[in-house]
Amino acid sequence: MTKHVIRAVRADEWEKVKELRITALHDPVAPIAFLESIETAEARTDVEWQDRAAGAASGRAVRQFVAEAPDGSWDGSVTVLVEEIGTTDFLERVITVTQGHVVGVYVREGLRGSGIAQELFRAALDWCWSLEGPALERVRLYVHEKNERAAAFYRRVGFEFSGDVVPMPGDPSAKEHEYVVQRPVDTL
Repeated sequence: MTKHVIRAVRADEWEKVKELRITALHDPVAPIAFLESIETAEARTDVEWQDRAAGAASGRAVRQFVAEAPDGSWDGSVTVLVEEIGTTDFLERVITVTQGHVVGVYVREGLRGSGIAQELFRAALDWCWSLEGPALERVRLYVHEKNERAAAFYRRVGFEFSGDVVPMPGDPSAKEHEYVVQRPVDTL
């Protein structure tokens, strides 16, 4: 495998953010892996993509990490949303602990199993545990009930099934399982 640099996106990289997201949404597993449709993503204006990149590049609310190849192309991405106590989540439930919420996990097909996803998660979790005021107590993500490959990967990088099962937005007949990782004791 070529050596990738794992880093946070920069605000001016909106075109690469857009390209990688649209590529991810064309993946055959996209309907069970992402809540956004390809049509919605392709209809976004350049200003919306610019805002998305800027919002994920700095501050506390969102951070997007990418795997950048030696040629400058991006081969994977992970985004973390910070959910603060008292806010509501995508299901309109009140958040009771300050936590990270991992979304938008993607690695290009030819590089899956290469270690890129593990490195992206390492960077994302390091960032989560570095936040102060207040510190994140845990990080969570949801995985479709039929996406066993993703669930197995999440377990390998330390996430555990919480027991929370929710209807998939847009398809209430399908279920998503919540996986969580608690803040390590040595980062308190």
